[in-house]
Amino acid sequence: MIYSRKKLEDNERASLAAYASLAGESRGRIYSESESEYRTAFQKDRARVIHTSAFRRLEYKTQVFVNFAGDYYRTRLTHTIEVAQVAKSISRALGLNEDLAETIALAHDLGHPPFGHAGEKTLNRLAKDVGGFEHNKQSLRVVTELEHRYPNFQGLNLTWETLEGIMKHETDYDVPNIEWEPDKQPSLEAQVVNIADEFAYNAHDLDDGLRSGTLSAKQIYEVPIIGKIMKDFDISPSDFSDQDRYALIREILGLEITDAIRHTGARLEQKQIKSLEDVRTAKSKLVSPSDSMTQELKELKSFLYQNFYFHYRLIRMTKKADYILERIFNAYLASPNMLPTQMKKQAEEKGNIRTIVDYIAGMTDRFASAEYSRLFDPHELA
Repeated sequence: MIYSRKKLEDNERASLAAYASLAGESRGRIYSESESEYRTAFQKDRARVIHTSAFRRLEYKTQVFVNFAGDYYRTRLTHTIEVAQVAKSISRALGLNEDLAETIALAHDLGHPPFGHAGEKTLNRLAKDVGGFEHNKQSLRVVTELEHRYPNFQGLNLTWETLEGIMKHETDYDVPNIEWEPDKQPSLEAQVVNIADEFAYNAHDLDDGLRSGTLSAKQIYEVPIIGKIMKDFDISPSDFSDQDRYALIREILGLEITDAIRHTGARLEQKQIKSLEDVRTAKSKLVSPSDSMTQELKELKSFLYQNFYFHYRLIRMTKKADYILERIFNAYLASPNMLPTQMKKQAEEKGNIRTIVDYIAGMTDRFASAEYSRLFDPHELA
């Protein structure tokens, strides 16, 4: 049997929960176009995101450690893939649309600049005269303006549901766009990506901190959720192996996912959520971990802030990133003719500052470092 788009859409209606987002009932795209014969609209979105230049460049953008700090640390791309995996696991258990959740997860960080959140803070400051810089909004610009892959429209022409998930992505590091239907909650799939992002970076930043030696097993043993797992699995802080680290990270992520599934499922029943409209008109978000898990994760985040994210090694890299990006920005602003031809054309429409910020935001860590050398090292070829 060949599974046509209609068959796939029928399968969604038959198998997904009543409150799930259905591809066959999408609000559609900005520009009218025919849908694929053998893919749903959300599956088509996923393919378009994966094939972008912006997605490929995530491989060389910072998660916590800069890309060239080592081959074993997370990059923005591996983090994105891990978020997608967690989001699919939670969505599958709740009867949600895995394709939509995965697509939002794969797209949620497309607008991240080089050098992670340090780079974002720098660009926000440099772009203050044109509205600042925020990577959620930049992700939307990437998929609606900056990717030029089709002759009849700018961007990727993604479905409304995918765009909503990008714009309403919300974590400690992500600010949702309040202009995007502020009186409505996002889909459950978008809400799942919110917590999947937090779960992934909590567990995997901890993993990278341990691998790098920035954190020690004796330090993390004092964090309640970690200490309990280490006791349950008989993991000694004084004799901590790679296998212990693997087991610890697996268990943390597993506990987070299981707790979120059970707590969210119970909330959906308690709130009598029977449709997507019930989701959107709910007074608060419905996907979340339990209160006890939320508290434990708050303690873990606090530990990571104090002992990892503000470690002197990372602060040094933050300062370097700020210095590199600011000097590149000022050099382009002083002499816009140094911009590539395509960017100079964009500057005529968008202005110099926004164009320069767009160009820098699209750079990878290593490209930004190389561009700095090309601009300021007299021994480097331009």
